[in-house]
Amino acid sequence: MSDLITQAQPPLEFIPPAFNPLVYQVARWLLPLWTRWRVQIVDVKVHHAERLVELYRQFQVGEIRFMMAFRHPSVNDPFGLFQLLARCIPQVAKQQGVKLDLPTHAHFIYDRGIPLWAGKPVGWLLSQLGGTPIRRGRVDLPGLRSIRQLFTDGRFPMAAAPEGATNGHAEIVSPIEPGIAQFGFWCVEDLHKANRDQEVLIVPIGIRYYYVAPPWDAIAQLLTQLEADCGLTAPTAADLPEITGVPSTVSPQQLLLYRRLLRLSEHLLTVMEDFYSRFYHQNLKIPVTEAESPLSVNDAIAARLQRLMNAALSVAEQYFGLQPKGTVTDRCRRLEQAGWEWIYREDLDNLAQLPPAARGLADRIAEESALRLWHMRLVETFVSVTGRYILEKPSVDRLAETLLLVWDTVTRLKGKDPTKRPRLGPQRVEITIDQPISVTARRAAHQTNRRQAVAELTQDLQTALEKMVLDGSPSASARSVPSEL
Repeated sequence: MSDLITQAQPPLEFIPPAFNPLVYQVARWLLPLWTRWRVQIVDVKVHHAERLVELYRQFQVGEIRFMMAFRHPSVNDPFGLFQLLARCIPQVAKQQGVKLDLPTHAHFIYDRGIPLWAGKPVGWLLSQLGGTPIRRGRVDLPGLRSIRQLFTDGRFPMAAAPEGATNGHAEIVSPIEPGIAQFGFWCVEDLHKANRDQEVLIVPIGIRYYYVAPPWDAIAQLLTQLEADCGLTAPTAADLPEITGVPSTVSPQQLLLYRRLLRLSEHLLTVMEDFYSRFYHQNLKIPVTEAESPLSVNDAIAARLQRLMNAALSVAEQYFGLQPKGTVTDRCRRLEQAGWEWIYREDLDNLAQLPPAARGLADRIAEESALRLWHMRLVETFVSVTGRYILEKPSVDRLAETLLLVWDTVTRLKGKDPTKRPRLGPQRVEITIDQPISVTARRAAHQTNRRQAVAELTQDLQTALEKMVLDGSPSASARSVPSEL
């Protein structure tokens, strides 16, 4: 959502899914070109594609209903997934002699906020491709009804990101939300009431990105740009923080870039700590225990970042009158919903007919709400940052991921659009299809204790996604299928 909202807006309308075969065919031919040229994903490989082929076969003959629960590290994930369903699955099915009805597509769940920052044409396109929106942070009855209906009776299987949002890390799975498990149990109950004996499955899908060639020069150039944006001069060896525990396999060039990133991160933290302390009266002093036992540079950055995120969220929560409850993600969701309620006014029947004075006040509230949400957007960038992500497993991919998160922050501080990320180099994406999890097999447990059954299914899905991250390696599977972009 744009931070430059200055006027109250009418209520957000539900965008009903309306799959259009013509729009789908146009997207099927154009998206691979866009993916290669604009997104710079030049190859998609799929591990265990035969599992998804079999699931589509069973779905199309009426034996099962299933939802694909995919990792969501990047905003580019839909391009790889579209390639998986539109081209790879038919290709593998043909190789195996399995006849599938085309298109092999999916109804998908997307955040209602996407059309707000991407534009109304994107909302139209998502609808025409069979997507259904959901509003985070509230009980969205129209959205939930649509998901429930599509899961039970939709033309295609379902697809959703159980993490709820991107986290910018290919090798960190954010805590997943219980909605996916709940949707599965709803589908089981709806089928049971309709005397349908289809099995309900959830299919974990892993997504990993790799640079085709290590973009060290592009990383160095972006670091130089960000250092200049933050008023830092070209570093000397004495300017850079010393770090320990770096594997001997890390080259001097890589270590230099990492130390520069640490210096930039420490500088940004200092600037933002001063900003929130001075202008928003937040207490960001180092705790006595931390001062008495100084942390390593990485752990110190992580601790400072957690305090800073809490301060930023507190600034927004104080404005909206919210209590700081739950995880950082929970707090972000509640803040987003609170802001939308004061921007997209469901409590006003007709904005156009408001008296000028009342309309002016409504506009003022909308503008201030959007500005307060800016603090929450900063925090969203760093919800999964640990401070030790690169050090634990030094790689060009991890360094690039972290650097791009820093770029997001600096871009927001400059008042620019963080959705226009720079491309450091061509990438390939590897998608892994895991064994499906039966929801139907858990129906008895769900009837006995609904909350526990949802929690256990959610944890099993979390474990499956994390295992794929741990087991993943480039081109590790001999059964991977290259798709033609």
